[in-house]
Amino acid sequence: MGIVKYNKLVRDRIPEIIRASGKQALVDKVHDERLLSFLNNKLQEELAEYDKSGDIEELADLVKVIYTILDYKGISLDRFNRIREEKNRKRGAFKGGLVLKKVIEE
Repeated sequence: MGIVKYNKLVRDRIPEIIRASGKQALVDKVHDERLLSFLNNKLQEELAEYDKSGDIEELADLVKVIYTILDYKGISLDRFNRIREEKNRKRGAFKGGLVLKKVIEE
C-alpha cells in the first residue's frame, strides 16, 4: 500500500472521487487565515499549471480560486467588477499589448 502526501487545497468533490476509485483520502478542513494561505498557494499552483500548458481549463481553475478568495474576503462579484472597471478606466487594460522598456528621467 502506497501513500502519496499532498497537503494542498482541493476541490470539494475530490475526496469522493478518490473513494470511488477504491482509495482512501485523508482530509482536514481549514478556516480563517489558514484557508487564505492555502488559497494563495492554490492560486500560484494554478497559475504555474496555466503557464506551463496554456490550457483554458487551467485558466478556469485560476478564476475559480480567485472567486473563492473574493468570497472569503466578503467581496461580491459586482463589487469586484466595479473595482476592476474603475482601475481599467483610470489606468487602462492590457489589450494594447504594451511592454514598457524604459523610463527616461529628464
